[in-house]
Amino acid sequence: MKKAIYPGSFDPVTNGHLDIIERAAKIFDEVIVAVLHNDDKQHLFSTEERLRILRESLARLPNVSVKTFDGLLVNFAAECGTNLVIRGLRMVSDFDYEFQMTLTNRQLKSDLETVFLMTDAVYSFLSSSVVRQIAGYHGKIDHLVPPASAKALRERFV
Repeated sequence: MKKAIYPGSFDPVTNGHLDIIERAAKIFDEVIVAVLHNDDKQHLFSTEERLRILRESLARLPNVSVKTFDGLLVNFAAECGTNLVIRGLRMVSDFDYEFQMTLTNRQLKSDLETVFLMTDAVYSFLSSSVVRQIAGYHGKIDHLVPPASAKALRERFV
């Protein structure tokens, strides 16, 4: 059974994230969407809110679960019993950062493998920070995020 982790902040989850998760769910037997909990980072949504939004958005995918973690990804992967990490790539600039993180993780856990999935071209510009900025100015976001994210963003930026 192949189990993989898709880690991130998901603040908020976007349609680009969903694209990666849905395709990963077709490749792996089990996908764990791992929400990073980091007290040092300023998030728009709390960890609990991000978990709720993700669970609502992913309920239709039976082989996908949502968990939270803090600390090192390599330790969380070991706790989950997997050595596979999924990362999404939008453009070349993402690759530079992801390549560095992959090499760092492999120094910490030599058998940890990272699988890169290219996002659909329609989402290549999309990031959570772009969505937060548009929502903050009450712009249209429904085509950028799942309904649970859109609802939470509208409530946050009333």
